[in-house]
Amino acid sequence: MRECLNSKTFRFLVVVLIWLFATAAVVFAQEQPATAVTTSASGQAAAQADTSKLTGTEACLHCHKQAAEQISKTVHTGTYDQVPEGILKTSASASCDGCHGSGKAHADAELEAERTDSKNPEAKKLIFRFDGSPQENSARCLTCHASGPTHLNSPNSFHRQNEVSCLNCHSPHHATTKEKLLVKSQPELCYSCHLQQKSQFNMPFHHRVNEGLIRCTDCHDQHGSGGVWESSNGLTRQVRTSDSGSFVCFKCHKDKEGPFAFEHASVRIEGCAACHIPHGGANPHMLKYSNIDLQCLQCHTAAHFGPTPTTGFPVMTAQQSTQQQACILCHVQIHGSNFSSYFFR
Repeated sequence: MRECLNSKTFRFLVVVLIWLFATAAVVFAQEQPATAVTTSASGQAAAQADTSKLTGTEACLHCHKQAAEQISKTVHTGTYDQVPEGILKTSASASCDGCHGSGKAHADAELEAERTDSKNPEAKKLIFRFDGSPQENSARCLTCHASGPTHLNSPNSFHRQNEVSCLNCHSPHHATTKEKLLVKSQPELCYSCHLQQKSQFNMPFHHRVNEGLIRCTDCHDQHGSGGVWESSNGLTRQVRTSDSGSFVCFKCHKDKEGPFAFEHASVRIEGCAACHIPHGGANPHMLKYSNIDLQCLQCHTAAHFGPTPTTGFPVMTAQQSTQQQACILCHVQIHGSNFSSYFFR
């Protein structure tokens, strides 16, 4: 009886030992691949950390992958041909050095700091970062864009004279529009500074800029022009011209341009802004005054022109201004006429 019990106990112990050895083998086998993967990952990390041989584009992409991806979607991609043979032609290789200058010294300093796990505050000063004055930033852009037809008058730009740089409106890396790399679309971009004009476009009678029918740049050349339009309404700057080289309004309002045998002098000399508020106002036709006669009296008085026989311009006395309350009922062709010097027809 005792021998039988000992025999069963022995067999039980043998089974337990076998089970323990099998379990240990399985656990060991499962741990081996993880260790191998960890070792492999460590080797890859070590290989990636070796930046001593990175040059040119590879050096830029090592830190600025996101910037390269963003600029690859813009028109700047592929605009430069100074790409060494054998280097993948990415957006970074095509344009980093073109805008930021040679990046070798900057990249070498940053990569060396990374390898030694240190910081080099001087490294950022070894490349053009567009954090200088507006004139310096714009000058860098104009190294390429100055020869274009839209930038010929950039020295006359009131934007430039008021220290507005290219980067205030454009963003090569973070543009929100595909066209012209703008930081905002029109008219919101213009409204960022031109708040008075924004309020005028919200008046009851206005050019339909907010509705998207026309844009600010249809009338204004944002990069500068020779057009400084001086009238009683003040200076209107950076205005474009019509096809004939006359006032920009005639691009659309061609029936008011003429030529006429009898011209209204204010239209030819001062332009439309002598009577109209170009962006918008409270009066129909965007006139400065709600009463058309008050509008006419801004010029047609003896105080303005002097005695009629001397100047030849028709004027109204105070008595006439109370008697005649609707000038354009008779002077129907107020912008100019081919038949009447008084614009009767």
